[in-house]
Amino acid sequence: MPRDPAFQRERSLVCVLGMRGIPGVMGGVESHCEELLPRLAQRAPWLDLVAIGRKPYIGSEESSFRGVRVVPLWSPTRRSIETLVSSFLGVLHGRRIGAKAVHIHAVASGLMAPLARLLGMKVILTIHGADYRRAKWGRLARAVLRVGERFGVNHADAVICVAPSLTKQLQQAYPHRADRIAFVPNGSPPLRAEGDEGQLLEKFGLEKGKFLLAVGRLEPGKGFELLIDAHRKSGDTRKLVIVGGAHHEADYAAQLKRSAGEQVIFPGMQPREVLAHLYRAAALFVLPSLHEGLPICALEAGSVGCPLLLSDIPGNRDLGLLSAHYFTSGDVESLIRALQGPAASYAVTPDMFSTFDWERIAASTLAIYDAVTGEAAKRPAYAAA
Repeated sequence: MPRDPAFQRERSLVCVLGMRGIPGVMGGVESHCEELLPRLAQRAPWLDLVAIGRKPYIGSEESSFRGVRVVPLWSPTRRSIETLVSSFLGVLHGRRIGAKAVHIHAVASGLMAPLARLLGMKVILTIHGADYRRAKWGRLARAVLRVGERFGVNHADAVICVAPSLTKQLQQAYPHRADRIAFVPNGSPPLRAEGDEGQLLEKFGLEKGKFLLAVGRLEPGKGFELLIDAHRKSGDTRKLVIVGGAHHEADYAAQLKRSAGEQVIFPGMQPREVLAHLYRAAALFVLPSLHEGLPICALEAGSVGCPLLLSDIPGNRDLGLLSAHYFTSGDVESLIRALQGPAASYAVTPDMFSTFDWERIAASTLAIYDAVTGEAAKRPAYAAA
């Protein structure tokens, strides 16, 4: 593909914002973008994809990641204003560099949809969950997030929801925009395990098939305190491994670790190459969240055949597993009974997750891009180039 200036000017520039950055940054939105955007770049050479990140997480240098330009902008680190300020600056940057469209992720960043439209850009909004339901937010923050959802849905040219229950909920809440709201799921990326599994398990003091695994940010609403309590009370002799870190919840994370006994291990955030080993070696993957969109970590675990036990919230139910795989959300006694249940009850096979394929997801997302930006007509010219 030629890269001369004239060719570059013909390309349609799309800015993607609402994330902390890619690659290797903790978070569901970040994992989603890390898998999706390079696939869009590969499928659509007529698109110039610019991922807007935040300097505190990815540094100050512009970079390229598998065909996607990654541009870091200044951002505050206070949780209450970080997303709003960084998204505002991202929209302004998109206008400055001539973006035809912005792809906004998450409802908080949806507040910027009217501004993007005012500045002459098309808007695609991906909603990863009803974030105002997360336990970590106070009353004011929840109100702002609800406004973000309303602004985003009402001003976006297209809205993508990552879970069917969320899609239905939004179509019912915004019937006048229902035809612009589409379901495109999260995916399960191919996981490549690197290094020696035995050495990795020995490093963490683990034995294959003799530990429980949970993955997620250490923040309220993920249900890890419930899992630790249930694990202790159940009499389960297997170790419990909780993989993840904390961006803004350092005090909560420290308290969580203090409440855990010697049987609970916190290895911090781990790269996918390490997670691949842990998923394959775990006796059971447990996701006790009180709120999720469509959980990528559960998709990852299931895609390699790790047994799954999940809270019965809508986002987890959207995975379509049998009822035996779910316990009552927030109920410690229900989780204790589940942990004491036979392991065979939670078995899954990788083919059960074949529909959550990132290539299909990229194709569906690209169709939405084409509908919004009108770029499909340019494809023959790019193919000839």
